[in-house]
Amino acid sequence: MNEVWKKPPIPLAAYQAMVGQEVGVSSWHLVDQKRIDVYADVIEDHQFIHIDPERAARETDFGTTVAHGFLTMSLLNIMSYEVMPVIEGTTMGVNYGFDRLRFLSPVRSGSRVRGRFTLTEARLRKPTELLSRTSVSVEIEGESKPALAADWLGLIYFA
Repeated sequence: MNEVWKKPPIPLAAYQAMVGQEVGVSSWHLVDQKRIDVYADVIEDHQFIHIDPERAARETDFGTTVAHGFLTMSLLNIMSYEVMPVIEGTTMGVNYGFDRLRFLSPVRSGSRVRGRFTLTEARLRKPTELLSRTSVSVEIEGESKPALAADWLGLIYFA
């Protein structure tokens, strides 16, 4: 079971009061070749820059293989579960998409990444539906430029 549901929930008003603030930073997550290979199999993208370390070292400026951008993006889920609070009365939350998503720097195999989350909007669209907008960046350990930056939208539903 995902640990997010074990956190003590906070009132909706407390969540909305967090708008404009950095909510938190996740732990580091390893992006190793095994994770990249598994992801390549799942999405059927076996481009050599992802799965062939020798060729990637020889034929690219990366020096090794790099993670798929969408793999890095998919790690936002676990990172957000570590950081974002649960709101009292929540029945479910769903991804609503991104208003902006940019892949800024490659994540080389063996790197560790973490997410930095700032709540930028928390607006009730209906009495039982909250639109949550979070500005997130995924940092690469030891690098100054992030792997990605995004404005992530979620819908949170209440009973």
